Amino acid sequence: MTRLSGLSDEALAVFAFAAYHQLSSGQIVRSVVQRDGSGHKASDAAVSELTGQGLIEADGDEIRFTEEGEQALQALVSGLRGDRPA
Repeated sequence: MTRLSGLSDEALAVFAFAAYHQLSSGQIVRSVVQRDGSGHKASDAAVSELTGQGLIEADGDEIRFTEEGEQALQALVSGLRGDRPA
């Protein structure tokens, strides 16, 4: 399983953003917006780093988690929950 240790804070923020949306909606998150058109955007350095690690694919508008990225996100969410069921 993919570990998120060793990633920059900016890269971790992408996962934190996705985890927030998953926890607040109760839905599995497989992608997040890269740029929202209102000035909020994921760091280009973070996108590059995560793409290089094989955790995401990005097209400038959307960040899609790869299978490995989805596993890492679910592990993060499970850790935040203390491994209790959803």
